[in-house]
Amino acid sequence: MNRLSKKSCIVFGGGSVGGEINNGLAAAITYAREGASVTIVDLSAEAVEGGTRRVREECATLGLSPSVLGIVGDVTDESSIENAVAETIAEFGAIDVLHNNVGVARMGGPIEQSVEDWKFSIDVNLTSIFLTCKHVLPHMLAQGGGSIINIGSVGGMRYIGYNYPSYSATKGAVAQFTQNLALEYASRGIRANTIAPGYINTPMIYRQISSAYDSVEAMVAARDALSPTGKMGDSFDVANAALFLASDEARYVNGVCLPVDGGLVQSSAPPAVQQ
Repeated sequence: MNRLSKKSCIVFGGGSVGGEINNGLAAAITYAREGASVTIVDLSAEAVEGGTRRVREECATLGLSPSVLGIVGDVTDESSIENAVAETIAEFGAIDVLHNNVGVARMGGPIEQSVEDWKFSIDVNLTSIFLTCKHVLPHMLAQGGGSIINIGSVGGMRYIGYNYPSYSATKGAVAQFTQNLALEYASRGIRANTIAPGYINTPMIYRQISSAYDSVEAMVAARDALSPTGKMGDSFDVANAALFLASDEARYVNGVCLPVDGGLVQSSAPPAVQQ
């Protein structure tokens, strides 16, 4: 407990609809449990309200009353990001941790996918991180440090059986962008790291990936079987890795792309999606 005491964390993509816990919300909950003030930014008022409520509920079970700020914002809109950052600074006085969780997976390769979907994937998965860093970095530089955590994907490190090259390309770019940040700002107290989840059981897979299978049940069974551990991870596996990278315990960890994948990237053969 209290590994992030007196720190302020902003999580882009930390909202929740219907009480679902995705990777972003799990991170927000984990940060708050460890004493951080947390800002949740998401696209709709419903998602923001659901996320902030869930953080408070989860913390209340431990007797905690976290400081949580919810902001409606669009990560593809620069003015929206600028506003979210300004509101967070006004509320908490600093941003010690920037956590970028927003992502979208559009199925289909160059033949099947529209140019519009390709550009949308770039805007959501990659340009959004450029924009959040653009507006958070000046505050981190002024305060003398901070930790940037960008959520990539094992799909950005190797082929994992899905026909979604726009997702793979943008997530691979996230890791390289993050490494550039890490080395550019290391001497000024800022660390930047990527987390690359593997097969994780999150709400997103049911909405964006299940169409690659005959049924939802087939998807879950196939993804469990493809994981080296025999079972998918969950959002808190990703969140706990983020907690380490956000904390002072990781003060000498910078520029890494950390797989949270049960060993998938180390396996010898690329998996095939069972449809």
